[in-house]
Amino acid sequence: MTVRIAWERSGAGFPLVLVHGLGYARWGWEPVAGPLAAQFEIVLLDNRGIGESEVPAGPYRVADMAEDVVRVLDEAGIARAHLVGTSLGGMIAQELALTAPGRVERLVLVCTTPGGPNAFPMPQVTAQLIATASGLDLLVALRKFVENALAPGAHEELVERILAHRVRTAQPFDAWLAQAAAGAAFDAWDRLPTLECTTLVMHGTADLVVDPRNADLLVDRIPDARLELFPGCGHLLYWEQSERFASRVGEFLS
Repeated sequence: MTVRIAWERSGAGFPLVLVHGLGYARWGWEPVAGPLAAQFEIVLLDNRGIGESEVPAGPYRVADMAEDVVRVLDEAGIARAHLVGTSLGGMIAQELALTAPGRVERLVLVCTTPGGPNAFPMPQVTAQLIATASGLDLLVALRKFVENALAPGAHEELVERILAHRVRTAQPFDAWLAQAAAGAAFDAWDRLPTLECTTLVMHGTADLVVDPRNADLLVDRIPDARLELFPGCGHLLYWEQSERFASRVGEFLS
């Protein structure tokens, strides 16, 4: 079934597609979209199940979500692009680069995992939050998720800024579960040694959502990969250190 995917483009230069993760629409790239658009033609999209994209019944598969991105490339008339994916978006990016290598020039994987039994599991603090979230008031739950995705002691102003976006684009719970199921079932471990494109792996050392040790696994499994750690940053490192993130990504892709 073809799913309608909302997307937008801005800037000029070689195309760069940014794919976000669980519970985040395309606004999630807000701090870095402008700087990157000064160097590239950036394409932002809402994954199926959130924002202005269609919300089909779940569960979803990462392979389906990667096909969504390919359709966006086709609609945009883009034959080949750089690809940046974070968290669940990083899994989507891995899948796309593995199944459609001709569409990906260079790859950036942010705070993500190869998935499967060989990867380091989700930290207990986040697993416990997910287990209890359905019993919380929506605003309380969303705030806890935002705080958990940032490094401990994050500025309240930053929390409120992200929370306002999450409230505005809050998903139906079934859609959130459908996206979560895609991430939980993902496993690229055995296929990663065949990944052809040059890859940059970025991770915050204080990430409580995806174990930072997964960054080392990705670098070990992908033939042409390098690692960039953000000391003290959490899962949303591009909000916490946006200037460094945009600069480093721009340098790598150029």
